[in-house]
Amino acid sequence: MDPHRAGSVAMEQSSPAEQQSNAQDQSPARPEDAGGPWAVTESLRLRRFLCYGSESATYSTRERALGPENALALMELVQAGRGQEVVEEVKRLSLEGKTVRPNPALFALAVCTQYSDAPAKQAAFRALQELCKAPGQLFTFIQYKKELKDGLRCGMWGRGLRRAVSDWYNGQDALSLAHTVTRCKHRAGWSHQDLFRLSHMKPANDSIELISKYVTKGWKVVQETYAEKESSEELLKVFAYLEAVEKAKHSTDEQEVVHLIEEHRLEREQILTNHLKSKEVWKALLKEMPVAALMRHLGKMTADKVLVPGSPEVAAVCERIQDDQALTKAKTHPFSILVASENYKRGHGKRGKRKWEPSRDIVHALDSAFCKSLSNVEPTGKRFVVGVDVSASLSSLALGSSVSTIAVAAAMSMVIARSEPEAEVLIFSEGAMVPCVISDDTSLIQVTAQLVQVLSAGTDCALPIEWASENDKTVDVFIIFTSNETQFGSTNPAEVLRTYREKTGVFSKLIVCGMATNGLSVADPDDRGMLDICGFDSRAVDIIRNFVLDVI
Repeated sequence: MDPHRAGSVAMEQSSPAEQQSNAQDQSPARPEDAGGPWAVTESLRLRRFLCYGSESATYSTRERALGPENALALMELVQAGRGQEVVEEVKRLSLEGKTVRPNPALFALAVCTQYSDAPAKQAAFRALQELCKAPGQLFTFIQYKKELKDGLRCGMWGRGLRRAVSDWYNGQDALSLAHTVTRCKHRAGWSHQDLFRLSHMKPANDSIELISKYVTKGWKVVQETYAEKESSEELLKVFAYLEAVEKAKHSTDEQEVVHLIEEHRLEREQILTNHLKSKEVWKALLKEMPVAALMRHLGKMTADKVLVPGSPEVAAVCERIQDDQALTKAKTHPFSILVASENYKRGHGKRGKRKWEPSRDIVHALDSAFCKSLSNVEPTGKRFVVGVDVSASLSSLALGSSVSTIAVAAAMSMVIARSEPEAEVLIFSEGAMVPCVISDDTSLIQVTAQLVQVLSAGTDCALPIEWASENDKTVDVFIIFTSNETQFGSTNPAEVLRTYREKTGVFSKLIVCGMATNGLSVADPDDRGMLDICGFDSRAVDIIRNFVLDVI
């Protein structure tokens, strides 16, 4: 890759301030060089925080509580009167789908609304309507404001927040709002009733007024007010929907609940726990259940005999799991399917209380879906070297996904090799470096078999970089998969990477995935081209892509 092209790509993804800084020096440089391409800037730290909740060069599957103390760049920018820039960055990353965790963006908006910068405050409240798609996110935002109120010594329920909350409810279609308030009633210590009351909300129309009365006064008052009242078609639909939810909540008749689910498309969250013990109720829910939720509940439905071998339900599930259009529309990543498949094949829940005999048809459908979803992965166009460390056993579970580390390494190696035009996969340990052959018809089992052939003591993450240097390979991104905290060999991987950059003139990046550890210390904190990942989950997949494409 031409270094000038790499610099151009980085500038396209960076903020205007960073573009000006990077334009001063487009030659390979050490991170400590002022304005160099690898300098960790304030804007980069903000983007890291918004993406995964930490300003450091380490992503952990263990989510930590958010506060001003771990969002220093955010706080500095807002205090410096640059809150509007922060809001624009929150909107950009969120709307482009670059924030793998939603809470940091909500926290950032809450911070912007707690300062006296009026334009930033107004922008943050406007963004709330656009970015908060689910009530749980709105509740979380309100809770962050409450937590910040004491620390920043400022108010909370002012005119701006009351208007923003009212607009959030009034801005929705009435039938969608009825679904919203009955599906997720409370979270983070807040409820819809709290928000309706504290925001002094004035409903925008009769249908939303009905919902407001339902939330604040209850179903009995709604019945007394609207049962005999002449109403519009929309209001009648909202009334009928809420009536269905209430009937399902109080009915003791299994068939009536099934009928309500099918007629009104009620979801699992709107059904009482007692009814969720019914096979017929689950069969009804199954018909409209999103594929992601379906894959999460495969074990439970098999254990509860909802999915019985040879049944129409199993046939329907297998068809939906393998549906090409559904996989493409949902942009389902192969790793997400791998997690569902491994959890199902295990035959028991996390704590082992629920057990089942995996259906061969469902297992085959999941394997097929994994292979089909490989074609959904968009290439980055970068040149990769993937190194899989086999110096220790890869049989432990990856933190964050309950999948074996060898399955993670095999699946991700396969994803990168199949989606990127230029990618090489290496199996390495101390004193050994073996290529892993992955073609278009190589199966996951075959890739896994290659990873267990070489075992030796000693981990040295610099080996794949040294191999690339010795063999004159031009590499944009090195990704290392290892189980635990690595021990440096004769050289530090960060130093070896910098030497490689100087030799090739390529702004190469390094990602080290410690799949079974809570702590890594390979990445140089002052080098934006290095990233540590502790554990491995579906979010890590998106973080890797963001990092490769210079988003973070």
